Amino acid sequence: MQIEIIPVLEEEKTILARLIELYEYDFSEFENSDVNALGLYGYSYLDYYWTEKGRFPYFIKVNSKLAGFVMVCDYCYISKDPDTLFMSEFFVMKKYRKQDIGKFAAKEVFKLHKGKWEMTVHPKNPVAIKFWTNVIEESVGKNYKYHENIEGVYDEALAIAYTFEIV
Repeated sequence: MQIEIIPVLEEEKTILARLIELYEYDFSEFENSDVNALGLYGYSYLDYYWTEKGRFPYFIKVNSKLAGFVMVCDYCYISKDPDTLFMSEFFVMKKYRKQDIGKFAAKEVFKLHKGKWEMTVHPKNPVAIKFWTNVIEESVGKNYKYHENIEGVYDEALAIAYTFEIV
């Protein structure tokens, strides 16, 4: 199995937007989200990934097929250090889950962007909490901080967060 992390080109933005709809649908069980009048969840920050510095969108491909995406930015909720990156969105389609594809993708993105990181996880998503704890511990051991009750991330819950450094 060949797993690739490919930068999303601006002309591929529509493809990413479609995948974000699948992600938002999956996430709606935690955020109690609704679609808009057009039947879409929408993602208001999408265009910024090609107009602002410090934003990096990637496709996850498995055997050359789209399997998900990763979106990284420099907007953080805890860190005030401008050099800290944030895993803003991370999605692996259901077909590709539980095969270590997500773990591989996350670690590859960390390798692409060594340095300080911040991650948030929805507290009602135990699968994501376990996944990210494992990925971060495999990447940095116990050299991370775990934060609870982070405000402003999710509409209806206080976030869990991790801060760590990839060297």
